[in-house]
Amino acid sequence: MATVKPAAKKRRLMAANKSNRRVPAWIIQRTARRFLRHPKQRNWRRNTLKM
Repeated sequence: MATVKPAAKKRRLMAANKSNRRVPAWIIQRTARRFLRHPKQRNWRRNTLKM
């Protein structure tokens, strides 16, 4: 991928990177392990972003 990217694309990539976190441990504890997985979590090798 090119090093120099448009600012809008860079912003979308940063947003996707931020949203790709696991569910916090305190939420797992608070919900008695009902929410273990994040439904929007994505693996960089398996799933692609629509850009």
